[in-house]
Amino acid sequence: MKEDIKKALEVLHQGGVILYPTDTIWGLGCDATNHQAIERLYRIKERDPEKSMLILVESAGRVERYVEDMPDIAWDLMEVTDKPLTLIYEQGRNLPEKLMARDGSIGIRVTHDAFCQELLKQFKKPIVSTSANFSNQPSPANFSEIDEALAHSVDYVVKHRQDERKKASPSSIIKVGSGGEVKVIRE
Repeated sequence: MKEDIKKALEVLHQGGVILYPTDTIWGLGCDATNHQAIERLYRIKERDPEKSMLILVESAGRVERYVEDMPDIAWDLMEVTDKPLTLIYEQGRNLPEKLMARDGSIGIRVTHDAFCQELLKQFKKPIVSTSANFSNQPSPANFSEIDEALAHSVDYVVKHRQDERKKASPSSIIKVGSGGEVKVIRE
């Protein structure tokens, strides 16, 4: 894992794209503060530029840096969840506009995966996380289901956990409003 972290960090610092394991499914990622890296990730994934992508952070405290308003309900949800949870906040900040939805909202997940935690701690910035598939294709349940063409289009493929065969699932998604509103997008 140590060598993977080192190589992934090199690629992220250079504005590259990585293919990496997360606390949910395998993801494509880049520096969430680098506009050019985000553009490239959209091209690799063949994703509609109007569709936003989420970011990963290593701690709940880090979320506040990237949202205008941190509703109390968000803290509660992060505390009680027993599975990966992506929260969509009404207004993002300190991130390229390209990364956020048209309405300015941003999806953020606090990851509890050991690899992602260490990568994020050392990188000291959020990382984009989008499923490791071409747009409109099924999300891979594990590394063996990732399209080879996709894997060849990134700058680094993490070796850690490639042999796992258990079926992974995407995170739950909940939109939280500044007035305490909660809307479940995906369970």
